[in-house]
Amino acid sequence: MDFGLVMHAAAANIDTLLAKINRVILNPLIGFIFALALAYFLYGLVQFLFYKEHGGIAEDGKRHMLWGVIGMFIMVSAYGIINFISASIN
Repeated sequence: MDFGLVMHAAAANIDTLLAKINRVILNPLIGFIFALALAYFLYGLVQFLFYKEHGGIAEDGKRHMLWGVIGMFIMVSAYGIINFISASIN
């Protein structure tokens, strides 16, 4: 039995599995969490713009915008890292 051929087939199956996991699970999950972070940012923006005269609510809006931007940055970074690793493996 040619074990080199078996190992090559196993590596091809692992590459296919990782590509499917990336396409079916990770990318939609990252997109969903990015959308949540964007919604959180927009919620903070609305609070900041419409409640400027109420100091506490405007400050909460600033915090929500900051954490929304941080969340979006993390999701874009995760997407980039996953694609870099995926391209390196293939």
